[in-house]
Amino acid sequence: MKLNFLVLCTILCTVLTFAQNRKLPIDTTITTQHSVTINGANISYTATTGTQPVWDEMGEPVASLHYTYYTRNNVRDRAARPLLISFNGGPGSGSVWMHLAYTGPRVLKIDDEGYPVQPYGVKQNPFSVLDVTDIVYVNPANTGYSRTIPETGDDVDRDKFFGINADVTYLAEWLNTFVTRNNRWRSPKYIIGESYGGTRVMGLSLALQNQQWMYLNGVIMVSPADYKVIRVGGPVSSALNLPYYTAAAWHHKALPSELQNKDLLEVLPEAENYTVNTLIPAIAKGGFISDSERNAVAKKMAFYSGLNEKDILDHNLDVPTQFFWKNLLKENGGYNVGRLDSRYLGIDRQLFGEGPDYSAELTSWLHSFTPAINYYLQEELKFKTDIKYNMFGPVHPWNNEDDNTRDNLRQAMAQNPYLNVLVQSGYYDGATTYFNAKYTMWQVDPSGRMKDRFEFKGYRSGHMMYLRREDLKKANDDLRNFIVRTAANGKSAKY
Repeated sequence: MKLNFLVLCTILCTVLTFAQNRKLPIDTTITTQHSVTINGANISYTATTGTQPVWDEMGEPVASLHYTYYTRNNVRDRAARPLLISFNGGPGSGSVWMHLAYTGPRVLKIDDEGYPVQPYGVKQNPFSVLDVTDIVYVNPANTGYSRTIPETGDDVDRDKFFGINADVTYLAEWLNTFVTRNNRWRSPKYIIGESYGGTRVMGLSLALQNQQWMYLNGVIMVSPADYKVIRVGGPVSSALNLPYYTAAAWHHKALPSELQNKDLLEVLPEAENYTVNTLIPAIAKGGFISDSERNAVAKKMAFYSGLNEKDILDHNLDVPTQFFWKNLLKENGGYNVGRLDSRYLGIDRQLFGEGPDYSAELTSWLHSFTPAINYYLQEELKFKTDIKYNMFGPVHPWNNEDDNTRDNLRQAMAQNPYLNVLVQSGYYDGATTYFNAKYTMWQVDPSGRMKDRFEFKGYRSGHMMYLRREDLKKANDDLRNFIVRTAANGKSAKY
Protein backbone atom coordinates (compact mmCIF):
# COMPACT_ATOMS: atom_id res chain seq x y z
CA MET A 1 0.00 0.00 0.00
CA LYS A 2 2.86 2.34 0.84
CA LEU A 3 4.50 1.63 -2.52
CA ASN A 4 1.28 2.37 -4.39
CA PHE A 5 0.97 5.68 -2.51
CA LEU A 6 4.51 6.68 -3.54
CA VAL A 7 3.83 5.72 -7.13
CA LEU A 8 0.63 7.77 -7.08
CA CYS A 9 2.49 10.79 -5.66
CA THR A 10 5.14 10.50 -8.37
CA ILE A 11 2.49 10.41 -11.07
CA LEU A 12 0.67 13.41 -9.62
CA CYS A 13 3.88 15.40 -9.32
CA THR A 14 4.75 14.58 -12.92
CA VAL A 15 1.28 15.66 -14.11
CA LEU A 16 1.48 18.91 -12.12
CA THR A 17 4.95 19.68 -13.43
CA PHE A 18 3.79 19.08 -17.01
CA ALA A 19 0.76 21.32 -16.44
CA GLN A 20 3.00 24.06 -15.09
CA ASN A 21 5.33 23.74 -18.07
CA ARG A 22 2.39 24.20 -20.43
CA LYS A 23 1.83 27.68 -18.98
CA LEU A 24 3.72 30.33 -20.89
CA PRO A 25 5.85 32.58 -18.65
CA ILE A 26 4.32 36.04 -18.94
CA ASP A 27 7.58 37.98 -18.76
CA THR A 28 10.93 36.28 -19.25
CA THR A 29 14.12 36.40 -21.35
CA ILE A 30 16.81 33.93 -22.37
CA THR A 31 20.07 35.30 -23.80
CA THR A 32 22.66 33.43 -25.87
CA GLN A 33 25.76 34.37 -27.86
CA HIS A 34 26.38 33.48 -31.51
CA SER A 35 28.23 34.45 -34.67
CA VAL A 36 27.50 34.42 -38.39
CA THR A 37 29.44 35.22 -41.55
CA ILE A 38 27.58 37.79 -43.67
CA ASN A 39 28.96 38.82 -47.04
CA GLY A 40 32.35 37.46 -45.96
CA ALA A 41 32.53 39.31 -42.63
CA ASN A 42 32.25 37.60 -39.24
CA ILE A 43 29.46 39.12 -37.14
CA SER A 44 29.11 38.28 -33.44
CA TYR A 45 25.67 38.89 -31.99
CA THR A 46 23.42 38.41 -28.99
CA ALA A 47 20.10 36.58 -29.32
CA THR A 48 17.44 37.36 -26.73
CA THR A 49 14.26 35.33 -26.89
CA GLY A 50 11.43 35.56 -24.42
CA THR A 51 8.03 36.95 -23.61
CA GLN A 52 6.70 40.41 -22.85
CA PRO A 53 3.18 41.24 -21.61
CA VAL A 54 0.40 43.10 -23.36
CA TRP A 55 -1.11 45.41 -20.73
CA ASP A 56 -4.76 46.39 -20.34
CA GLU A 57 -5.97 49.82 -19.26
CA MET A 58 -5.45 48.90 -15.59
CA GLY A 59 -1.87 47.73 -16.12
CA GLU A 60 -2.77 44.04 -15.92
CA PRO A 61 -1.37 41.50 -18.42
CA VAL A 62 -3.99 40.29 -20.93
CA ALA A 63 -1.58 38.49 -23.26
CA SER A 64 2.06 37.56 -23.49
CA LEU A 65 3.89 37.87 -26.80
CA HIS A 66 6.90 35.77 -27.64
CA TYR A 67 9.70 37.52 -29.54
CA THR A 68 13.29 36.99 -30.65
CA TYR A 69 15.65 39.96 -30.65
CA TYR A 70 19.06 40.02 -32.34
CA THR A 71 21.64 42.70 -31.62
CA ARG A 72 25.07 42.94 -33.18
CA ASN A 73 27.87 42.99 -30.62
CA ASN A 74 30.64 45.59 -30.35
CA VAL A 75 28.51 48.46 -31.69
CA ARG A 76 29.91 51.78 -30.50
CA ASP A 77 26.80 53.89 -31.04
CA ARG A 78 23.62 51.84 -30.58
CA ALA A 79 21.50 54.98 -31.02
CA ALA A 80 22.65 55.33 -34.62
CA ARG A 81 22.03 51.66 -35.40
CA PRO A 82 18.67 50.87 -37.05
CA LEU A 83 16.07 48.54 -35.54
CA LEU A 84 14.01 46.32 -37.88
CA ILE A 85 10.70 45.11 -36.41
CA SER A 86 9.42 42.04 -38.26
CA PHE A 87 5.91 40.59 -38.56
CA ASN A 88 4.41 37.84 -40.68
CA GLY A 89 0.78 37.69 -41.65
CA GLY A 90 -2.13 35.31 -41.88
CA PRO A 91 -3.75 36.78 -39.92
CA GLY A 92 -2.80 34.06 -37.46
CA SER A 93 0.69 33.22 -38.71
CA GLY A 94 3.75 33.08 -36.49
CA SER A 95 6.88 35.08 -37.30
CA VAL A 96 8.71 31.90 -38.28
CA TRP A 97 8.71 32.50 -42.04
CA MET A 98 10.87 35.61 -42.39
CA HIS A 99 12.73 34.78 -39.17
CA LEU A 100 14.11 31.45 -40.39
CA ALA A 101 14.20 32.05 -44.12
CA TYR A 102 14.79 35.72 -44.96
CA THR A 103 16.44 38.33 -42.76
CA GLY A 104 17.63 36.42 -39.68
CA PRO A 105 21.12 35.01 -39.01
CA ARG A 106 19.91 31.43 -39.48
CA VAL A 107 17.93 29.97 -42.38
CA LEU A 108 16.38 26.63 -43.22
CA LYS A 109 18.28 23.74 -44.67
CA ILE A 110 16.58 23.71 -48.07
CA ASP A 111 17.77 23.34 -51.63
CA ASP A 112 18.53 26.35 -53.82
CA GLU A 113 14.95 26.53 -55.13
CA GLY A 114 13.35 26.25 -51.68
CA TYR A 115 12.37 22.58 -51.45
CA PRO A 116 12.71 20.59 -48.17
CA VAL A 117 15.92 18.75 -47.39
CA GLN A 118 16.27 16.07 -44.72
CA PRO A 119 17.55 15.96 -42.09
CA TYR A 120 15.67 19.14 -41.24
CA GLY A 121 17.42 22.01 -39.51
CA VAL A 122 19.04 25.41 -39.89
CA LYS A 123 22.29 26.83 -41.23
CA GLN A 124 23.97 30.22 -41.36
CA ASN A 125 22.38 32.92 -43.47
CA PRO A 126 25.25 34.53 -45.42
CA PHE A 127 22.94 37.32 -46.66
CA SER A 128 21.18 38.41 -43.42
CA VAL A 129 20.75 42.15 -42.85
CA LEU A 130 21.99 41.78 -39.26
CA ASP A 131 25.22 43.44 -40.39
CA VAL A 132 23.40 46.78 -40.80
CA THR A 133 20.40 46.54 -38.45
CA ASP A 134 19.28 44.88 -35.24
CA ILE A 135 16.13 42.80 -35.68
CA VAL A 136 13.17 41.76 -33.52
CA TYR A 137 10.68 39.12 -34.66
CA VAL A 138 7.26 39.47 -33.03
CA ASN A 139 4.54 36.81 -32.70
CA PRO A 140 1.09 38.42 -32.29
CA ALA A 141 -1.43 36.88 -29.86
CA ASN A 142 -2.03 33.13 -30.34
CA THR A 143 0.73 32.78 -32.95
CA GLY A 144 4.05 31.07 -32.30
CA TYR A 145 4.38 30.77 -28.52
CA SER A 146 2.31 33.92 -27.87
CA ARG A 147 -0.95 33.50 -25.97
CA THR A 148 -3.83 35.52 -24.59
CA ILE A 149 -4.40 35.43 -20.81
CA PRO A 150 -6.32 33.26 -20.19
CA GLU A 151 -5.55 31.26 -23.30
CA THR A 152 -9.17 30.32 -24.04
CA GLY A 153 -12.65 30.81 -22.70
CA ASP A 154 -15.20 33.53 -22.18
CA ASP A 155 -12.75 35.66 -20.18
CA VAL A 156 -10.73 36.39 -23.33
CA ASP A 157 -11.82 39.70 -24.84
CA ARG A 158 -11.33 38.79 -28.50
CA ASP A 159 -12.23 42.32 -29.58
CA LYS A 160 -8.91 43.51 -28.15
CA PHE A 161 -6.81 41.26 -30.39
CA PHE A 162 -8.44 39.72 -33.43
CA GLY A 163 -9.23 42.39 -36.00
CA ILE A 164 -7.42 44.87 -38.23
CA ASN A 165 -7.69 47.83 -35.88
CA ALA A 166 -7.42 45.90 -32.59
CA ASP A 167 -4.27 44.17 -33.86
CA VAL A 168 -2.66 47.49 -34.75
CA THR A 169 -3.62 49.14 -31.46
CA TYR A 170 -2.26 46.54 -29.03
CA LEU A 171 0.87 45.85 -31.09
CA ALA A 172 1.72 49.57 -31.15
CA GLU A 173 1.41 49.65 -27.37
CA TRP A 174 3.52 46.49 -27.02
CA LEU A 175 6.23 47.99 -29.24
CA ASN A 176 6.34 51.09 -27.04
CA THR A 177 7.19 48.85 -24.07
CA PHE A 178 9.75 46.88 -26.08
CA VAL A 179 11.52 49.98 -27.39
CA THR A 180 11.58 51.50 -23.90
CA ARG A 181 12.89 48.36 -22.21
CA ASN A 182 15.65 47.97 -24.78
CA ASN A 183 16.58 51.67 -24.95
CA ARG A 184 15.91 51.98 -28.70
CA TRP A 185 14.01 55.27 -28.80
CA ARG A 186 16.86 57.08 -30.56
CA SER A 187 17.41 54.41 -33.22
CA PRO A 188 16.10 54.71 -36.80
CA LYS A 189 13.16 52.27 -36.91
CA TYR A 190 11.74 50.10 -39.67
CA ILE A 191 8.74 47.79 -39.69
CA ILE A 192 8.48 44.91 -42.14
CA GLY A 193 5.39 42.80 -42.72
CA GLU A 194 4.71 39.89 -45.04
CA SER A 195 1.33 39.08 -46.61
CA TYR A 196 -1.35 40.22 -44.09
CA GLY A 197 1.65 41.78 -42.37
CA GLY A 198 1.53 44.35 -45.19
CA THR A 199 -1.88 45.52 -43.96
CA ARG A 200 -0.56 45.38 -40.37
CA VAL A 201 2.48 47.60 -41.00
CA MET A 202 0.48 50.12 -43.03
CA GLY A 203 -1.78 50.53 -40.01
CA LEU A 204 1.08 50.52 -37.53
CA SER A 205 2.90 53.29 -39.36
CA LEU A 206 0.26 55.82 -38.25
CA ALA A 207 -0.63 54.19 -34.92
CA LEU A 208 2.99 54.33 -33.80
CA GLN A 209 3.16 58.03 -34.71
CA ASN A 210 -0.19 59.19 -33.40
CA GLN A 211 -0.69 56.88 -30.40
CA GLN A 212 2.91 56.22 -29.28
CA TRP A 213 4.74 59.24 -30.76
CA MET A 214 7.17 56.84 -32.39
CA TYR A 215 8.31 57.93 -35.87
CA LEU A 216 9.64 55.49 -38.46
CA ASN A 217 12.19 55.70 -41.24
CA GLY A 218 10.78 52.89 -43.31
CA VAL A 219 7.87 50.54 -43.97
CA ILE A 220 8.65 47.36 -45.90
CA MET A 221 5.81 45.29 -47.35
CA VAL A 222 6.71 41.78 -48.49
CA SER A 223 4.10 40.21 -50.79
CA PRO A 224 1.46 42.47 -49.21
CA ALA A 225 -2.18 41.45 -48.93
CA ASP A 226 -4.43 44.42 -49.68
CA TYR A 227 -7.96 43.38 -48.72
CA LYS A 228 -9.43 46.45 -50.38
CA VAL A 229 -8.72 44.56 -53.62
CA ILE A 230 -8.44 40.86 -52.82
CA ARG A 231 -11.79 40.43 -51.07
CA VAL A 232 -13.75 43.07 -52.95
CA GLY A 233 -13.97 41.46 -56.38
CA GLY A 234 -15.04 43.35 -59.48
CA PRO A 235 -13.23 44.42 -62.64
CA VAL A 236 -10.07 45.78 -61.02
CA SER A 237 -9.60 42.86 -58.62
CA SER A 238 -10.14 40.33 -61.39
CA ALA A 239 -8.05 42.01 -64.07
CA LEU A 240 -5.03 42.55 -61.80
CA ASN A 241 -4.46 38.78 -61.84
CA LEU A 242 -3.53 38.66 -65.52
CA PRO A 243 0.16 39.68 -65.25
CA TYR A 244 0.60 36.99 -62.56
CA TYR A 245 -1.00 34.45 -64.94
CA THR A 246 1.52 35.54 -67.53
CA ALA A 247 4.45 35.05 -65.16
CA ALA A 248 3.34 31.62 -63.95
CA ALA A 249 2.59 30.43 -67.46
CA TRP A 250 5.97 31.71 -68.67
CA HIS A 251 7.70 29.74 -65.91
CA HIS A 252 5.93 26.53 -66.99
CA LYS A 253 6.58 27.23 -70.69
CA ALA A 254 2.84 27.41 -71.34
CA LEU A 255 2.78 30.67 -73.35
CA PRO A 256 2.84 31.02 -77.13
CA SER A 257 6.35 30.99 -78.55
CA GLU A 258 6.13 34.69 -79.40
CA LEU A 259 6.13 35.37 -75.65
CA GLN A 260 7.94 32.29 -74.41
CA ASN A 261 11.06 33.17 -76.38
CA LYS A 262 11.37 36.51 -74.57
CA ASP A 263 12.72 37.07 -71.08
CA LEU A 264 10.11 37.31 -68.32
CA LEU A 265 10.86 40.97 -67.67
CA GLU A 266 10.24 41.75 -71.34
CA VAL A 267 6.88 39.98 -71.29
CA LEU A 268 5.39 41.33 -68.05
CA PRO A 269 5.20 45.02 -69.10
CA GLU A 270 3.09 43.95 -72.09
CA ALA A 271 0.63 42.10 -69.85
CA GLU A 272 0.56 44.98 -67.36
CA ASN A 273 -0.19 47.51 -70.08
CA TYR A 274 -2.97 45.34 -71.51
CA THR A 275 -4.46 44.86 -68.04
CA VAL A 276 -4.66 48.55 -67.17
CA ASN A 277 -5.66 49.94 -70.56
CA THR A 278 -7.86 47.19 -72.03
CA LEU A 279 -8.86 44.42 -69.64
CA ILE A 280 -10.18 46.50 -66.72
CA PRO A 281 -12.46 48.58 -69.00
CA ALA A 282 -13.62 45.42 -70.82
CA ILE A 283 -14.62 43.55 -67.65
CA ALA A 284 -16.25 46.73 -66.33
CA LYS A 285 -18.74 46.58 -69.23
CA GLY A 286 -20.08 43.28 -67.89
CA GLY A 287 -22.85 41.76 -69.98
CA PHE A 288 -23.10 44.88 -72.16
CA ILE A 289 -19.73 44.34 -73.84
CA SER A 290 -20.10 43.63 -77.54
CA ASP A 291 -19.55 40.07 -78.77
CA SER A 292 -16.68 41.17 -80.97
CA GLU A 293 -14.88 42.92 -78.12
CA ARG A 294 -15.55 40.02 -75.74
CA ASN A 295 -14.05 37.54 -78.20
CA ALA A 296 -11.05 39.76 -78.90
CA VAL A 297 -10.35 40.16 -75.18
CA ALA A 298 -10.70 36.42 -74.54
CA LYS A 299 -8.24 35.72 -77.33
CA LYS A 300 -5.70 38.16 -75.90
CA MET A 301 -6.20 36.84 -72.35
CA ALA A 302 -5.50 33.34 -73.61
CA PHE A 303 -2.37 34.69 -75.29
CA TYR A 304 -1.11 36.19 -72.02
CA SER A 305 -2.28 33.45 -69.63
CA GLY A 306 -1.78 30.07 -71.30
CA LEU A 307 -5.43 29.23 -70.62
CA ASN A 308 -8.00 28.00 -73.11
CA GLU A 309 -9.92 30.75 -74.91
CA LYS A 310 -13.24 28.92 -74.44
CA ASP A 311 -12.65 28.59 -70.69
CA ILE A 312 -12.09 32.34 -70.50
CA LEU A 313 -15.32 33.03 -72.39
CA ASP A 314 -17.17 30.57 -70.17
CA HIS A 315 -16.03 32.65 -67.17
CA ASN A 316 -17.21 35.89 -68.81
CA LEU A 317 -13.57 37.10 -68.88
CA ASP A 318 -13.45 36.90 -65.06
CA VAL A 319 -11.17 33.90 -64.48
CA PRO A 320 -10.70 32.96 -60.80
CA THR A 321 -7.19 32.23 -59.59
CA GLN A 322 -8.36 28.82 -58.34
CA PHE A 323 -9.33 27.87 -61.86
CA PHE A 324 -5.94 28.96 -63.15
CA TRP A 325 -4.05 26.89 -60.56
CA LYS A 326 -6.13 23.83 -61.41
CA ASN A 327 -6.21 24.12 -65.21
CA LEU A 328 -3.01 25.79 -66.46
CA LEU A 329 -1.25 22.43 -66.87
CA LYS A 330 -4.33 20.26 -67.27
CA GLU A 331 -3.25 19.21 -70.78
CA ASN A 332 0.45 19.21 -69.94
CA GLY A 333 1.12 16.65 -67.23
CA GLY A 334 -2.14 17.19 -65.37
CA TYR A 335 -0.55 18.90 -62.37
CA ASN A 336 -2.01 21.77 -60.41
CA VAL A 337 0.25 24.73 -59.63
CA GLY A 338 0.84 26.27 -56.22
CA ARG A 339 -1.18 29.17 -54.86
CA LEU A 340 1.53 31.02 -52.93
CA ASP A 341 4.27 29.95 -55.32
CA SER A 342 3.22 28.64 -58.69
CA ARG A 343 6.56 27.01 -59.37
CA TYR A 344 5.39 24.15 -57.11
CA LEU A 345 3.34 21.29 -58.53
CA GLY A 346 0.63 19.15 -56.95
CA ILE A 347 -1.37 16.05 -57.84
CA ASP A 348 -5.15 16.08 -57.42
CA ARG A 349 -7.59 13.20 -57.24
CA GLN A 350 -9.04 14.10 -60.63
CA LEU A 351 -8.12 16.41 -63.49
CA PHE A 352 -11.54 18.03 -63.70
CA GLY A 353 -12.43 20.81 -61.29
CA GLU A 354 -12.57 24.51 -60.48
CA GLY A 355 -9.69 24.46 -58.00
CA PRO A 356 -6.86 22.31 -56.55
CA ASP A 357 -7.39 19.82 -53.74
CA TYR A 358 -4.58 21.36 -51.68
CA SER A 359 -1.80 23.96 -51.72
CA ALA A 360 1.25 22.18 -53.04
CA GLU A 361 3.69 24.87 -51.94
CA LEU A 362 2.42 25.22 -48.35
CA THR A 363 2.66 21.51 -47.61
CA SER A 364 6.21 21.61 -48.93
CA TRP A 365 7.16 24.56 -46.73
CA LEU A 366 5.65 23.06 -43.59
CA HIS A 367 7.98 20.09 -44.11
CA SER A 368 10.93 22.37 -43.41
CA PHE A 369 9.71 25.20 -41.19
CA THR A 370 7.90 23.30 -38.44
CA PRO A 371 10.77 21.05 -37.31
CA ALA A 372 13.31 23.83 -37.85
CA ILE A 373 11.64 26.48 -35.66
CA ASN A 374 10.95 24.00 -32.86
CA TYR A 375 14.55 22.78 -32.90
CA TYR A 376 16.05 26.25 -33.24
CA LEU A 377 14.19 28.02 -30.45
CA GLN A 378 14.55 25.17 -27.97
CA GLU A 379 18.04 23.87 -28.70
CA GLU A 380 20.02 26.82 -30.07
CA LEU A 381 18.25 29.74 -28.36
CA LYS A 382 17.48 27.66 -25.21
CA PHE A 383 13.83 28.70 -24.86
CA LYS A 384 12.50 25.55 -23.22
CA THR A 385 8.74 25.08 -23.13
CA ASP A 386 6.04 22.46 -23.70
CA ILE A 387 3.82 25.09 -25.32
CA LYS A 388 3.06 24.25 -28.94
CA TYR A 389 4.54 26.63 -31.51
CA ASN A 390 1.53 27.74 -33.56
CA MET A 391 2.56 28.00 -37.19
CA PHE A 392 -1.04 29.16 -37.66
CA GLY A 393 -2.94 30.08 -34.51
CA PRO A 394 -6.62 30.37 -33.50
CA VAL A 395 -7.40 34.01 -34.28
CA HIS A 396 -10.59 33.69 -36.32
CA PRO A 397 -13.15 35.15 -36.73
CA TRP A 398 -11.06 38.20 -37.67
CA ASN A 399 -12.73 41.61 -37.78
CA ASN A 400 -11.95 43.21 -41.16
CA GLU A 401 -14.23 46.22 -40.70
CA ASP A 402 -13.04 49.84 -41.01
CA ASP A 403 -9.87 49.03 -42.93
CA ASN A 404 -8.25 52.42 -43.43
CA THR A 405 -4.69 51.12 -43.43
CA ARG A 406 -3.85 52.43 -46.91
CA ASP A 407 -4.74 55.95 -45.89
CA ASN A 408 -3.03 55.41 -42.52
CA LEU A 409 0.23 54.92 -44.41
CA ARG A 410 -0.43 58.00 -46.55
CA GLN A 411 -1.06 60.12 -43.46
CA ALA A 412 2.04 58.78 -41.73
CA MET A 413 4.17 59.64 -44.78
CA ALA A 414 2.64 63.10 -45.09
CA GLN A 415 3.39 63.83 -41.43
CA ASN A 416 6.88 62.32 -41.49
CA PRO A 417 9.27 63.30 -44.31
CA TYR A 418 11.71 60.60 -43.13
CA LEU A 419 9.24 57.78 -43.89
CA ASN A 420 9.95 55.72 -47.03
CA VAL A 421 8.30 52.56 -48.38
CA LEU A 422 9.77 49.45 -50.00
CA VAL A 423 7.51 46.82 -51.61
CA GLN A 424 8.94 43.36 -52.40
CA SER A 425 7.02 40.72 -54.35
CA GLY A 426 7.58 37.45 -56.18
CA TYR A 427 6.28 37.22 -59.74
CA TYR A 428 4.96 33.68 -59.20
CA ASP A 429 2.87 34.52 -56.12
CA GLY A 430 -0.78 33.75 -56.93
CA ALA A 431 -2.23 34.70 -53.55
CA THR A 432 -1.02 38.30 -53.18
CA THR A 433 0.13 38.95 -56.71
CA TYR A 434 2.98 41.27 -57.60
CA PHE A 435 0.75 43.45 -59.76
CA ASN A 436 -1.74 43.76 -56.93
CA ALA A 437 1.18 44.98 -54.78
CA LYS A 438 2.08 47.56 -57.44
CA TYR A 439 -1.55 48.67 -57.57
CA THR A 440 -1.64 49.09 -53.77
CA MET A 441 1.52 51.18 -53.95
CA TRP A 442 -0.06 53.39 -56.62
CA GLN A 443 -3.22 53.87 -54.56
CA VAL A 444 -1.63 54.87 -51.24
CA ASP A 445 -0.86 58.40 -52.41
CA PRO A 446 -3.40 59.47 -55.07
CA SER A 447 -1.75 62.90 -55.34
CA GLY A 448 1.52 61.38 -56.49
CA ARG A 449 3.43 64.00 -54.51
CA MET A 450 5.21 61.37 -52.42
CA LYS A 451 5.81 58.74 -55.11
CA ASP A 452 9.57 59.34 -55.00
CA ARG A 453 9.52 57.72 -51.55
CA PHE A 454 8.10 54.42 -52.86
CA GLU A 455 10.20 51.63 -54.31
CA PHE A 456 9.11 48.29 -55.84
CA LYS A 457 11.33 45.23 -56.24
CA GLY A 458 10.26 42.01 -58.00
CA TYR A 459 11.78 38.51 -57.84
CA ARG A 460 11.60 35.32 -59.90
CA SER A 461 9.94 33.31 -57.17
CA GLY A 462 6.73 33.30 -55.15
CA HIS A 463 5.11 34.66 -52.00
CA MET A 464 8.18 33.86 -49.90
CA MET A 465 10.58 34.93 -52.62
CA TYR A 466 13.55 34.51 -50.24
CA LEU A 467 13.28 30.70 -50.32
CA ARG A 468 15.06 30.70 -53.67
CA ARG A 469 18.73 31.24 -52.88
CA GLU A 470 19.34 33.71 -55.71
CA ASP A 471 16.43 35.83 -54.48
CA LEU A 472 17.45 35.42 -50.83
CA LYS A 473 20.60 37.31 -51.70
CA LYS A 474 18.92 39.84 -53.96
CA ALA A 475 16.05 40.59 -51.57
CA ASN A 476 18.37 41.05 -48.58
CA ASP A 477 20.63 43.29 -50.67
CA ASP A 478 17.62 45.39 -51.70
CA LEU A 479 16.47 45.63 -48.08
CA ARG A 480 19.99 46.44 -46.84
CA ASN A 481 20.38 49.20 -49.44
CA PHE A 482 16.96 50.61 -48.53
CA ILE A 483 17.85 50.79 -44.83
CA VAL A 484 21.24 52.36 -45.44
CA ARG A 485 19.79 54.87 -47.90
CA THR A 486 16.87 55.97 -45.73
CA ALA A 487 18.70 56.36 -42.43
CA ALA A 488 18.65 60.14 -42.01
CA ASN A 489 22.30 60.52 -40.89
CA GLY A 490 21.80 64.05 -39.56
CA LYS A 491 19.48 65.26 -42.30
CA SER A 492 16.60 67.42 -41.06
CA ALA A 493 13.05 66.07 -41.34
CA LYS A 494 11.49 68.69 -43.57
CA TYR A 495 10.04 69.06 -47.07
